[in-house]
Amino acid sequence: MHIGLIGCGNMGGGMGAQLLANGRSLTCYDPNPDTLAKMAELGADLAASPTTLARVADIIILSLPKASVVDAVMRDMLPDIQDGAIVLDTSTSEPVTSQAMAKLGDAQGFSFVDGPVSGGPAAANSGTMTMLLGGSLDAIARLRPTLEILTAKTVTVGGSGAGHAAKIANNMLCAANLVLVGEAVRLGKAAGVDPEYLLEGINAGSGRSGVSEVNFPKWVLNDAFDSGFTMGLMRKDVGLALDLAKASDVDISGFSGIADIWLNASRDVPDSADFNEIVKFDGKEAQDV
Repeated sequence: MHIGLIGCGNMGGGMGAQLLANGRSLTCYDPNPDTLAKMAELGADLAASPTTLARVADIIILSLPKASVVDAVMRDMLPDIQDGAIVLDTSTSEPVTSQAMAKLGDAQGFSFVDGPVSGGPAAANSGTMTMLLGGSLDAIARLRPTLEILTAKTVTVGGSGAGHAAKIANNMLCAANLVLVGEAVRLGKAAGVDPEYLLEGINAGSGRSGVSEVNFPKWVLNDAFDSGFTMGLMRKDVGLALDLAKASDVDISGFSGIADIWLNASRDVPDSADFNEIVKFDGKEAQDV
């Protein structure tokens, strides 16, 4: 099956490299000419637009920045998507967008699967991402050979939109845990406990999380802060959680204070910074100022 990839940045570029390394036929589109040139150097064919890509692809992978871009790209190439094709949206998008695109697919004869990913650029480049899948089980089964190249783990969480809903919930917890583990480390240091020993204790107990087990040793304690995922992107995801809660009439008041730290109180940490740098925010210092 010929694969098309739209969006070849940090995540999409890594996925594209993995597909090419595994002998897959790949056509790429990205609005940035330099990004496209890098994909050509790896052996990808290039498309002049999403519409021209859609005409040749049996599988179309989207790696785009937000739901509005997914919607715009999909509607642009809609008349050219081949009958029986599968669109796999790996972006962190919105459930309602996925559901709308799936309905368009049902009407036109293609399948739309939401498959947002975790693991960052390193996992994209090594084929070890985790993907949360929502959509037709038949379409997901047909995607399986491609998913085996791109991921180390997939979880099918429900129908159309479920993948993006689960991803929003996951990132909501990651955002909360970064703030809370940062506070726990400051509390431990104030009480004379070395952060490494504190985290070893936490990770042996019920307070452990992906943040305490992975983010802190890999990107925080060594001051690396080079995960490839930015403050701006996590702020977007925090906003998605608030929007989904409002649309679903769900009370997430426990998250509201943490959301305010990300969206408002920590504005001295720029959007371009690594998202783990939220741990540098100290509310007490902000209040003192």
